[in-house]
Amino acid sequence: MAVKIAIGLLASGAIAGAAYRKGSLSRSGCAAAIVLGTLLFALGSLKWYGLLLAFFISSSMLSHLKKDKKKKVEDLFAKGGRRDWLQVAANGGIGLAALLGMWATGHESGWYMFFIGTMAAVTADTWATEIGVLSRSKPFHILTWKRVEKGTSGGISLLGMAATVAGGLFIGGCALLFDWASGQGWHGGQLAAGLFGGLAGSLADSLLGATLQVMYRCVVCGNHTEKKVHHGYAAEKIYGYSWCTNDVVNLSGSIIGGLAASLVYIITG
Repeated sequence: MAVKIAIGLLASGAIAGAAYRKGSLSRSGCAAAIVLGTLLFALGSLKWYGLLLAFFISSSMLSHLKKDKKKKVEDLFAKGGRRDWLQVAANGGIGLAALLGMWATGHESGWYMFFIGTMAAVTADTWATEIGVLSRSKPFHILTWKRVEKGTSGGISLLGMAATVAGGLFIGGCALLFDWASGQGWHGGQLAAGLFGGLAGSLADSLLGATLQVMYRCVVCGNHTEKKVHHGYAAEKIYGYSWCTNDVVNLSGSIIGGLAASLVYIITG
């Protein structure tokens, strides 16, 4: 175990350190990523640690894709592409809980499928955000289907939905690959778990963003924003609950994605 902890610490430190230097993580986010990665490597195996890396590396790369074009929209988000410890915990904390559940019960299969769902959910949602904002047309509101401004919580687009599907299938495909690399053969259930976990988690994120997540209106530019302060002035709260922040929404989407993947596990046996 000591050797696995040391390897996990070195690997996670190197990856998180590189992400910090690239601006993908804040200092607190870097520390949290090292702790999360070390625990997943030490307590899990290649397939647990590998899925975390698949999410983190792909999402970090996409956050830098056409960054100049995203700048105006990202300014409306509570947090940009530089993740802090709360974002790391919201995206990976439920996955760690699944690993601890496996250790507590001694049964891996069901917990690992749940883990696939959580990673698929946060990956699909991140891909949808990072790619969807590049859509040439305004997104639709998930409840009213009216056109809304880019960056509006609850907004979805065809490009964003395509990215959601791609992100879920990416994690499911990685799970298949890691199982094969571990000598466990091919299991189609992982691909389905990634797809449905990603879709369920990402859509739940949009629904929560449209209903419960707190939103403000900037008194200077008039745009809807997740920030309490925008352009140096306190923004006006327009709807939602103060406790329901973007991190809470992400955490909830992760759980729902895991539950959707668990349902796939139950159905496929």
